[in-house]
Amino acid sequence: LKLDMLLSETGYKPVKNQRFNIYLTNSLEEHHPDTGTLWANWLSTEANEANHIKRDTPVMCVIGNPPYSGISSNNGKWISDLIEDYKYVDGKHFNERKHWLNDDYVKFIRYGQHYIEKNGSGVLAFINPHGFLDNPTFRGMRWNLLKTYDKIYTIDLHGNSKRHEVCPDGSPDQNVFDIMQGVAITIFVKNGKKKRSEMGNVFHFDLYGKRNEKYSFLNQNRLEEIQFKELSPEKPFMFFVPKDNAGSDVYEQGFKVEKLFPINVTGIVTARDAVVIDMDESTLFERIERFANKQYSDSETRTWLFPNKKDGKYLAGDSRGWKLNVARERIYNNAHKNFIRKIDYRPFDVRNIYYSPEMVDWGREKFMHHFIAGENLGLMVCRQTAVDSWEHVGVTKLIADDSRVSNRSKERGYILPLYLYPESSDQQTIEQPQERVPNLNTKIVEKIAAKLGLEFVPEKEDATTTFAPIDILDYIYAVLHSPTYRTKYKEFLKIDFPRVPYPKKTETFWQLVKLGGELRQIHLLESPTVEQAITTYPEAGTNEVDKPQFKMYDYDCTPPGEEHPDYLGDVYINSSQYFANVPQSAWEFYIGGYQPAQKWLKDRKGRKLTFEDIMHYQKIIVALTETGRLMKEIDLVGVD
Repeated sequence: LKLDMLLSETGYKPVKNQRFNIYLTNSLEEHHPDTGTLWANWLSTEANEANHIKRDTPVMCVIGNPPYSGISSNNGKWISDLIEDYKYVDGKHFNERKHWLNDDYVKFIRYGQHYIEKNGSGVLAFINPHGFLDNPTFRGMRWNLLKTYDKIYTIDLHGNSKRHEVCPDGSPDQNVFDIMQGVAITIFVKNGKKKRSEMGNVFHFDLYGKRNEKYSFLNQNRLEEIQFKELSPEKPFMFFVPKDNAGSDVYEQGFKVEKLFPINVTGIVTARDAVVIDMDESTLFERIERFANKQYSDSETRTWLFPNKKDGKYLAGDSRGWKLNVARERIYNNAHKNFIRKIDYRPFDVRNIYYSPEMVDWGREKFMHHFIAGENLGLMVCRQTAVDSWEHVGVTKLIADDSRVSNRSKERGYILPLYLYPESSDQQTIEQPQERVPNLNTKIVEKIAAKLGLEFVPEKEDATTTFAPIDILDYIYAVLHSPTYRTKYKEFLKIDFPRVPYPKKTETFWQLVKLGGELRQIHLLESPTVEQAITTYPEAGTNEVDKPQFKMYDYDCTPPGEEHPDYLGDVYINSSQYFANVPQSAWEFYIGGYQPAQKWLKDRKGRKLTFEDIMHYQKIIVALTETGRLMKEIDLVGVD
């Protein structure tokens, strides 16, 4: 209609009554039988005409702007069946529970591939998110593309602010669009010359820099003028980006932590932290009480909870799976105090959560039960990392947040419990207590036992001839804190769960278990060491956190024999109050995606620190300082 109106304005007059060859349809839906049962004849005719094009016409050119939508609403059977092809590598299913293959841009790549395969040759050229180039869960997609196309050219434009991408020289790297996720130009070419048994060739080019510099480069260069690097994608991941595989043979001989702890999952995602999580238990309780109070209307409650959130696709605060009015009704009769639990929220930052399925989007209730039913420990790691260094490991005794280790894009935190508890049942009696069992892969444990010449026992014993689940966890915790291990295998640690070498020497194993145990207790703030403060808090005042700053002294406090200098300084929380004698190394220390000494204070901006808060922060500084010391000791022992 709009095209007809536009042409009429130019003075164009059709010579016969012929419609434009433009049809209303969803590209990601296959043609279906012609129908006359739709509610309007014109819509029925439209659908039938579109079916005719899809079914009978050889499509030679498709032009469009594929949307980027991780949670796609295009879930028709036709495109979903095609996407299934991306879940296999050489006929073997990739066995991933969580992936992003349902993103619309992936579906449109598959859509284009379908027509090119149907025609026997063709070119697909897209600019889309660059995650499919190296995300491990896209390995089936990459394998499938290599089987279809003769040549694949990719220009990675980077600019991913979620990954905190910078240029190789450390200067700012900008996105070519006003979006957070990085993008790539990819050109897929099928000329029909490649044999079905062969894999295509991949050519890669990195383009970093400021936006205008990228525009200029792309405007001035033709495809044949770009200095592409030819890659040789290898199983299991088939990466479309350059990777340094030096040391892979040794690394691959270790065991993957998620295989050792077969029951594991990403942490809790509330989708509304500001509503259901709080530092203060009483404040959280009062908020939930007010939320559920029918004295206030839904509208009043919505305005109170989300005063600055504008209505968009959903009403303020609502989401695809959560509606404020429904949640209020469902928790109305809850005994709210019974739903408030402690949550390991950020490094050294335990908070309170209203842990109810009606208020938390992804509560992982069946899994977190193992931390609620009894005493437990959990290793926390990220499957992938977005930065060049690796420090993405932690330990917890509580239910934990998805962003506990890091909140960067891709760096989702997994929790691997040491023990499993049976689900609670009304049938359990005193004669049937809830006994925990190790969450350990028997074959891997047996292999460890054989290498050490020790017997495995499910609970710790005072014996040198046996080892228990806690010893395995402590050994792993030590290995993952080895600076040499982290540097040597950083390329592999970026792309998938860590692999840990099997212990070879019993003596080395027990030394690492001891150091890993010390680290674990320090990170849980259970070690007596953290009670021995190395800082002071000398000035009285309001204790209100304003803008935390580190002001360094002008002398070196490096211990004798240390290579890298360290300095002391004061951490000011406001203009007059500070923590004195804080090591610079502790202030700048990273755990995952955070610098805990800085983040803990920044998260409390505008709050007044209590006596307990002040003591807690001093413990954090000790813990970070001791972590650095113990990491050096681990390297002195050496990882087999």
